[in-house]
Amino acid sequence: MALIDFKVLPGIDKQDTTSGAENRWVDCDNTRFRYGLPEKVGGWSSLITDTIVGVARRQFAFVDISGNRYIAIGTDKFLLIYFEGQLYDITPLKTTLTSCTIATTSGSAVCSITKTSHGLSSGDIVLLDNVTLPGGTGYSDSDFEDKLFQVTSVTSSSVFTITQSSNATATVATGGSLEVKPYEQVGPAEQSYGYGWGIDTWGTGAWGEAASASDVSLEPGLWSLSNFGEVLVATIANGKTFTWNAGDAARLTTRASTTTSGFETTNNPTATRVSLVSPTTRHLIHLGTETTIGNTATQDDMFIRFSDQEDINDYTPTAINSAGSQRLQDGTKIIGSLKAKEAILVWTDNALYTMKFIGAPFTFGFEQVGTNCGLIGKNAAVEIDGVAFWMSNNGFFMFDGTVKSLPCSVEDYVYDQADTTKGQQIYAGLNNQFTEVTWYYPSTSSDYNDQYVVLNYGEKVEGGVWYIGTESRTSWIDASVYPKPSATKFNDSATGTFPVIIGEDGLGQTTLFEHEVGTDQVNPDGSTTTVTSFVKSYDFDIQSQGTSGDVFLAMRRFIPDFKDLQGNAKVTLAVKRYPQQSDTTTSLSPFTINANTDKKDTRARGRFVNIKIENTDVSESWRFGTLRIDIQPDGRR
Repeated sequence: MALIDFKVLPGIDKQDTTSGAENRWVDCDNTRFRYGLPEKVGGWSSLITDTIVGVARRQFAFVDISGNRYIAIGTDKFLLIYFEGQLYDITPLKTTLTSCTIATTSGSAVCSITKTSHGLSSGDIVLLDNVTLPGGTGYSDSDFEDKLFQVTSVTSSSVFTITQSSNATATVATGGSLEVKPYEQVGPAEQSYGYGWGIDTWGTGAWGEAASASDVSLEPGLWSLSNFGEVLVATIANGKTFTWNAGDAARLTTRASTTTSGFETTNNPTATRVSLVSPTTRHLIHLGTETTIGNTATQDDMFIRFSDQEDINDYTPTAINSAGSQRLQDGTKIIGSLKAKEAILVWTDNALYTMKFIGAPFTFGFEQVGTNCGLIGKNAAVEIDGVAFWMSNNGFFMFDGTVKSLPCSVEDYVYDQADTTKGQQIYAGLNNQFTEVTWYYPSTSSDYNDQYVVLNYGEKVEGGVWYIGTESRTSWIDASVYPKPSATKFNDSATGTFPVIIGEDGLGQTTLFEHEVGTDQVNPDGSTTTVTSFVKSYDFDIQSQGTSGDVFLAMRRFIPDFKDLQGNAKVTLAVKRYPQQSDTTTSLSPFTINANTDKKDTRARGRFVNIKIENTDVSESWRFGTLRIDIQPDGRR
């Protein structure tokens, strides 16, 4: 039989069986589709030699008026600034605890600090200052002075413990003096549902205490990050709003605060789900916030409040300003919000609203534009050129003036394995260079994001081009301020190096990567990890005399055709007699292909055959073209 072209449509189809998904690819990892052809994704390289303590949940890039570039990174513990190759800790501090005392135990690294009504929890981060130790501990003041510690336990409302890096040489009763500067609490590392013993790891209680519904933070620690000119505006989810002025000469040694000179937020609500700055009118908008400012008990998850124009600290409506408020109706809570071309988009857990500036006397007008299309998590939506894409609890949607449900060829696969009870951990990232929206999500077998699904909105194929993978990211920003996208990867079993925390335990490690760089993963220590990738075809058969799968086929040879090939690629042929059977790799597979490969002779026989293209080593990259295969009927058994 003559050679035939083996051509497959772009994207992955998991809605059908592997034999029923005719002319489709059925599985892949670290593969994208561009101009109809599959190719390995670009590599990624660590931007810094440090790794971040905790799990990053939000990134935001901005510039100051001098052109300096920044990325703000919000984690479950910290607010950090990445500035030209280095990290800076700008996490806001709570009220300083003064007149504290410390006690040590001989042969133990655990130190007890006494302060009446300290209000701390196990896992909190504290900065110690003005330390004068009692005599005989074996430590020096400098072992504690201006150092960060993790609160390792809370033994009472008056006593908590920290752990030093070495043991005390004597037991010393409470004495000396020091100040404790607690970091603002952000929230848990992961989203959890349930009540009982051992879950109260954040808030006002101690670990191991039984927790009631009013004690438990079900959602993970999240941030809203936006800018008011060169000023970063940072809101802790269900908490306060802080600012950080990039125009300050001492900016890199100054923390975000509610009292930043000229950009105070002392009159802002103190419990807000989401905040953002209106891009054209420069109102600071709080969504899911307090009906009485300063009283967290009045937080209404559907209530919106906005400041006066150009004044982010004035929320009192008057006849001569544009401050105001509005309550939405459809849903139980506001989930997220985005700036779009002509409006601000606001999602509840059930609906989509537009928020448009209309001027006095109402300032903003609100219109419900969709229902049964709520957002699954705060960071699960992106916007590009006035079009929004998002993930809901019941499918994928877009808004281009009208809400549309997106047909998805991997929908069942995603929703069958995604842990939708951790929706606030899902992160949508835009990679505009490759016209991709990627949703990173946690599977039911993982506490953190470990899977992804991609919509390539630029490929003009009916139903869209969708693909999947297993690389994990917890936050992402597209190339804009910096020339490449950046993303964060979390490892809950490793230990971060920045900020340096004495007594750190169980906080995990985040690596900040620059994407679309090279072919592999370059780690913070300079080592290289292979980025493997593959794409696998549907099970195809010989059709003879109107039958399908009735005749065995024999593949004698194939001629590879790669658009681009760096290093080697592997081609594996697998056969089966019946669709429900597992793949059986043919005897000569896999076939190693390089730039000099003309053809490969094969010994493949079966009713159904599929083809897998992959790379398994460093410095390899590929872009597939078309295989030409010599295939012919070979009997009925």
